[in-house]
Amino acid sequence: MAKTYDFPSDLRAGQEELHQVRAELSALLKRLPWSVEPLDGFSDAGGWRKIERPASPGWTADEQAEVEKLRRREHELAVFVSCHRFWSEVAAEDRVEARTRLKHAHGTPPGEEH
Repeated sequence: MAKTYDFPSDLRAGQEELHQVRAELSALLKRLPWSVEPLDGFSDAGGWRKIERPASPGWTADEQAEVEKLRRREHELAVFVSCHRFWSEVAAEDRVEARTRLKHAHGTPPGEEH
């Protein structure tokens, strides 16, 4: 029978916010130009596959600040979740499984993680 874990509410909230921040950062990076700095476009057909990039206007100061803010928050949350006191209560051999269950626990009521 699979073990269940009673994750503390602050740990669950931190993991959920980490998911949200990573999704927001990913969506933002997909919208932004491919280069932070303005660069000319290029085409390289000499490699094992053709690579083409259009000219990049670069990121604005506001876009750079938003990416930095999200990356900083992502780092803070990753440290919070991975260093949470809860992990010291979980047997070493069970921590990987517990961590995986926490990552997939969003939307699951507390105490029902399977």
